[in-house]
Amino acid sequence: MGSGQTVAVFGAYGHTGRFVVTELRDRGFVPLLLGREAGKLQALAVSHPGLEYRVASVDDPASLDQALKGAAAVINCAGPFASTAAPVIEAALRTGIPYVDVAAEIEANLDTFTHFTDRAQTAGVAVVPAMAFFGGLGDLLVTTAMGDWMAADEAHVAYGLSSWHPTAGTLASGTVSRERRDGQRVRYTGGRLEYYVAECDLPTLEWDFPAPMGRRTVLGEFTMADVVTVPSHLSIPEVRTYMTTDAAKDLAAPDSPAPTAVDELGRSAQTFTVDVIVRSGDTQRRVVASGQDIYAISAPLAVEAVHRILGSQTRTSGVASAGEIFDAPDFLRALSAHISLEPRQESRAPQFA
Repeated sequence: MGSGQTVAVFGAYGHTGRFVVTELRDRGFVPLLLGREAGKLQALAVSHPGLEYRVASVDDPASLDQALKGAAAVINCAGPFASTAAPVIEAALRTGIPYVDVAAEIEANLDTFTHFTDRAQTAGVAVVPAMAFFGGLGDLLVTTAMGDWMAADEAHVAYGLSSWHPTAGTLASGTVSRERRDGQRVRYTGGRLEYYVAECDLPTLEWDFPAPMGRRTVLGEFTMADVVTVPSHLSIPEVRTYMTTDAAKDLAAPDSPAPTAVDELGRSAQTFTVDVIVRSGDTQRRVVASGQDIYAISAPLAVEAVHRILGSQTRTSGVASAGEIFDAPDFLRALSAHISLEPRQESRAPQFA
């Protein structure tokens, strides 16, 4: 448990931030509420009696330093992370505390690895980007599927979402990513991240998810943060991600509603299945995870990461993805209350389109 350690949550009043605050309290940590809007922080503090809040802005390094005083770690839940990740990491390094974020933005995560790897390693401070549903969970599953393999030919991460009602943060982050790409698409192929201009729609194919989801149409080259986290530590030259077409349509719809709570935990009715396949030669290994609400599940992922970092249950320091810094199978087992995990299967590999 958290043993009363204080963990700062930047963007605490956001959709995912609220889940993180609750999860921290449930795990015995003391959340420290941070953000730039005093009114929203105060309102959140009212719903969590006894918690302290501090106003801080990424445009004011001194305010961040002051806000992090007394914290054992910081979880950044405030997107777009293209704007927030670097300033909060800088503050964490100055303060000497671990940093975890829930960024799904490919470019923001890549920036973290590019700009902070040497400095975080020198400081001996853990910096874990994308410790969330996209990027973190996929990386843990791919690492678990790899097992004793030192390398593989391909990794496929298929996201089976029953629906996708995006938060305002998701939409804002998507806008920033599209602007940074200037109309280009991105994929991980040939051992590198590739930006390209496509003249046609994303390809579609049929994916056989385990029951009860079953066979669904998915978009190929629907590229998510796994193309940054997985190759950061695993020798796999082809990393491909897929998304069910119905969920992708929800995300793209101009009138798509925000998530609506349907249970006492605040989760939406959305369910997910993440089907991971890695191939080496003519053999494939498969791991499948399922659960409810992609935003809610990011909270136990991020909080378990902080718990392990502060408890010295890590394999490295500096900037590292979930699968590199943690014992991936053990990490996933620790989330059994939140994620259903099917045992790894090994079989002869079919050909992927």
